[in-house]
Amino acid sequence: MMELDPTRLPRHLAIIMDGNGRWAQERMLKRIVGHQRGVETVRMVVEQVSQLGIPYLTLFAFSAENWSRPPAEVRALMALLKRFVRSETSRMMRHDIRFNVIGNRAELPDEINQALNETLAKTAANRGMVLTLALSYGGRQEITHAAARIAREVAAGTLRPDQVDERLLAQYLDTADLPDPDFLIRTSGEMRISNFLLWQLAYTELYYTDINWPDFTITELYRALSDFQARERRFGKTSAQIQLTQRS
Repeated sequence: MMELDPTRLPRHLAIIMDGNGRWAQERMLKRIVGHQRGVETVRMVVEQVSQLGIPYLTLFAFSAENWSRPPAEVRALMALLKRFVRSETSRMMRHDIRFNVIGNRAELPDEINQALNETLAKTAANRGMVLTLALSYGGRQEITHAAARIAREVAAGTLRPDQVDERLLAQYLDTADLPDPDFLIRTSGEMRISNFLLWQLAYTELYYTDINWPDFTITELYRALSDFQARERRFGKTSAQIQLTQRS
């Protein structure tokens, strides 16, 4: 296992967990089998990231666009989600993990929201890593919803137009209580962000791997984090400016 510098880990790691269906199809299995195997990878990653001391982990679990998949697959995914949330609550408690959800929860079935609410309540006092699941989530939808909320407040006279800036808009996003991701990992070889955290990824370091999510191992996680640690994050500045800041 390669060594990582604990002082240079991302504060917030986001992952697009892609390739479950492809993994299953390559093995002549039903797509849901790939999703089931993907859950095992989720457990491993959550535990490892928590042990590394990374404060925030956000997983893209179900997109707003995923509702257009075949109804049978959507039902199977919802059932798998329900089982995962309920079965992992005790593990979250053991590891002091606080559970969080972003996305349009109004579109989720009532029984899913009930399971989510139970785990949210049970883990609310935990002080370890914040594990966020993005469910029925879309970045454009999130920004549109935030803009509509701001527009309503301006129309009501509780907010002035000249008060609207980047900082204020960020407070109306689902992620208002989270720092922007420092590092995004996407599996399965697809090189796009698929409507995920569009606002928040402005200066996020991106990492793509051809490995499908069910085959994403601890070694691959460490390889990705090692790649992150080798990068220089400049945020629009020059290397010389960054080095000067580090020396001062």
